[in-house]
Amino acid sequence: MTIALVVAAAIVAIIVGWLLRQTLNTKPWIEQQHPIENVRAESAWSLPPVKVGLGVFLAVATSLFALFISAYFMRRMGADWNTLADPMVLWWNTALLCLGSIYFQRARTAAQRGQIDGVKVGLLAGGAFTFAFLAGQLWAWQQLNASGFYLATNPASDFFYLLTALHGLHLLGGLWVWGRTTAKVWRGFEVADVRLSVELCTVYWHFLLVVWLILFGLLLST
Repeated sequence: MTIALVVAAAIVAIIVGWLLRQTLNTKPWIEQQHPIENVRAESAWSLPPVKVGLGVFLAVATSLFALFISAYFMRRMGADWNTLADPMVLWWNTALLCLGSIYFQRARTAAQRGQIDGVKVGLLAGGAFTFAFLAGQLWAWQQLNASGFYLATNPASDFFYLLTALHGLHLLGGLWVWGRTTAKVWRGFEVADVRLSVELCTVYWHFLLVVWLILFGLLLST
């Protein structure tokens, strides 16, 4: 449990630090192209509501994953815990999610530079790698089923399905936002109109990549 809390605290610290750093380096009133007369009255620490909302959501999601990780550590000490062999496809899935995060970062960089073509490529590639990751996770489930490890077979398989499903649901939620942002880009919206959305998608994907790397490390020991 102590390890899980330390991991959770580290993730929260990374998220908060990133958001604060981005706040100091960006001016939302310029990106949204809304004229403001008294710019000096704006606080240097102010954040767009959607960015604050994402920060709160990531903090809640971190707490949720930390609870499940704590339950994992406590449950694996039971006498009925039987280690299972994780499908090798998980390694490929991890590489796919890493590539997806990389391309989202490219889209964010292109948005900051005003390069709409780079934004399109980054978003499409990032989404494609994410869909491939989810398909790979389903394949891993099928391989476990073929090996006789079903849901409720033993606590190890229970946690495998639970943790991967929880992470996959968070990715599906992110893909909904990704779809709306990508649709705007292809409808001809200006870079300034989607820059914040691309940035938030990138932060979310980086967060889920870190979470998956932690979960993957746990699953390797189940």
